Formats: sequence, structure tokens, C-alpha cells
Amino acid sequence: MKALLAHRAYVFFWCTRLSAQLAAQMLMVALGWQMYDLTGSAWDLGLVGLAQFLPALLLTLPAGHVADRHHRGRIMMAATLLQAGVALALTLATHHGAMARELILGVSIVLGVAKAFQMPASQALPALLVPPTLLGQAVALGSSGMQVAIIGGPALGGFLYVAGADVVYAAGTGFLLLACGLALGIRYDTPAAPREPASWTSVFAGIHFLRGQPVMLGAMSLDLFAVLLGGATALLPMYAKDILHTGPWGLGLLRAAPAAGALLVSVWLARRPLERRVGRTLIGAVAVFGLCLLVFALSTSFWLSLVALLASGGADMVSVVIRQTLVQLGTPDAMRGRVSAVNSIFIGASNQLGEFESGATAALLGPVGSVLLGGVGVLVVAGLWIRWFPDLWRRDRLHASPPPA
Repeated sequence: MKALLAHRAYVFFWCTRLSAQLAAQMLMVALGWQMYDLTGSAWDLGLVGLAQFLPALLLTLPAGHVADRHHRGRIMMAATLLQAGVALALTLATHHGAMARELILGVSIVLGVAKAFQMPASQALPALLVPPTLLGQAVALGSSGMQVAIIGGPALGGFLYVAGADVVYAAGTGFLLLACGLALGIRYDTPAAPREPASWTSVFAGIHFLRGQPVMLGAMSLDLFAVLLGGATALLPMYAKDILHTGPWGLGLLRAAPAAGALLVSVWLARRPLERRVGRTLIGAVAVFGLCLLVFALSTSFWLSLVALLASGGADMVSVVIRQTLVQLGTPDAMRGRVSAVNSIFIGASNQLGEFESGATAALLGPVGSVLLGGVGVLVVAGLWIRWFPDLWRRDRLHASPPPA
């Protein structure tokens, strides 16, 4: 850990992401609550998420191309500055009583655009800021910061909302401006930009590259299907009320449990990085994730359900750290932005579609049947990936060989 913190640029990068993610979580709490106050419509709440997801889906691949041609720290700063402008506009609109449904949907689209450019640049940066031997620890420590923001951001936003939505937006503006200032410290030796002209072939080069990399493709697709089938989070309100018979306080603990488990494991991995049998550890972690879902599905005890969700978050974090480290180490720098863009699409699609899949199957099978089906599906996928991606299963170390030129 001490060796990692000696890299000043990485420390600035970590603090930038933490501050920006805290603000993003606060803004989402305030936007959702304010939209529901204005319209009282669950449909409009869904539109807020959709308005952010669609621009990110459409622009992420071009954003990966941009990340491979320009300074990634400056791209992060520009995206963060755009979000700060949105937060400031929301502060002023709320303070002057000018908030409206259309304004919330409009700024949600802008936030989606900023996220599209922010994610590939931020995912491709750590490999430029630390040596390959420390990359696994860097990914784990970065994930721990994200989990802190995911846990603390909504809580802080909800606490400040008592004083008014404009207070939340003003605090978010402050955190985002702080992140912009911290991003100035992300300095590294800029590699030579790719010489190929901008074209659709160049934009989609990340997809073509992954087709010839079975280890990375296997790791990314494994995570995609595991999250897609294991999206039990969307059903937590039903479980809390109808099965575990708890109130809003219990729902809050259930929602926080996966992030808390992920935080604990990420801190552990930052101090004790994985060194051997990473392929088997990755697939094993996904299988543990599926088993946790089965326990959660069948449990009628609040505390057992809480432990199952805590363990599922920890298992998922093992998968995240191994996958991201394999992708960054196995990709030449000239391609990292575009490959990270593909990874971002996988993550976004699995999260969004996973919630839809859980809701759809719950409508047919009930919440218990939906989560049971998801847990069994995750175990089946883990078994199939051993057969379909043997190179991933046999992968021993994170850094097997230098990435191709």
C-alpha cells in the first residue's frame, strides 16, 4: 500500500474519482426525489435513469476513441466540469423555484453525456499512473473509494435534502469543482497518439481487438452475464416488505450490504493483492456470487439475508478487481480507451438490463422464483465459461506477458 501511495499522480486520480462519485450519488438522490415531488410518477423516475443511460450507451465507443487520442486526465476534468455546471444550474433553478420535469430530464441527458466520456478515460488511466506490478492494488484501492462514495453519497445527499434540494445541489457543485482541481494533479508521460485516421473502423477497434483476446473477452462477458442474471437489487423493496417483514430502515441496510461487502474486500485486496490462480479465483468468485443469491432467495431471516448480500458484494468485488486488472494489463496503451469503452458498455448494459430482467421474471415467478432463477443461472454460466474459455480458467497470474504492440 505504501508503494502505491508513493505515486503522486495516482493519489490525485483516486481523490478525483472519490470526490466526483460522491457528488454524482448526491445528485441522483436529489434528482429522483425532486422529480417524484413534482410529478408523483414512477414512470418519470424511470425516465430519469433512461435519460442518463441512452447517451452513455450511444457515445461510449466514440468516447473511448477520444480517450486514446487525448490526455485522459484532462478528459476526466472536462467531464467533471460539465457535471459541475449542471449541478450549479440545478442549484439556481431550485433556489428560484424554476424546477420542472422537462428541466430534470434535460440535465439528466447532459449528465449521461458527461458519464460517457468520463468512464473510458478513468478506467484506462491507472495503467499509466502506476507500474504493472502495482496495478492490481491500484484497481482494488480505486474500487474501495468508489464503494465509499456509493455508500456515503446517498446518505449525505439524503441528510442534506432535509435543508432543501438546492443545498444538495450546491454541495454537489462544491465536490465536483474540488474534483476538477484535483484532476490537475493527474500528470503522466503522454504516449504518442495513434496515427490512424478517425473512422468507424478506429472507433470499433476495441471490439475487434477483444475478439482475439479470449482471456479478456471471457472475463468481461462472464461479468456481463453474472450481473445480468443476478440483479436482485431491484427486488429488495419487495423482499423487505413482503418476505422479511421489515421497514424502510431494513431496506436501507439491505441496499447498503453489497456495497459494504465490496468495500471490505477491496480494502483487503489493496493490501494483499492476488498473485496466483487468478482465472480460477475469478470464476470461483462468480460461483460464490450465485450461491449467495440462492441463500438470499430462500432466506426468511433478515440477518441471514443481510449476510448473504454482504458476501455477494464481496464476491463481486473479487471479480471486478481481477477483470479490470486483466483488461488493463492485457491491452496496449493505444487501445486502452476503446477497450475500456467496451467494458463500460458491458457494465452499463448488465446493470440496467439486469434490473429489467429481475422485474420481468418476478412478475411471472414472484420475487423468490426470480432470484432463485438468477442464482441458478449464474452457477450455470460459471460452469459454461470453464468449458468455453479454458484459457481464462487456466490463467495463473494477472500479468502473464507484455501486452502486444
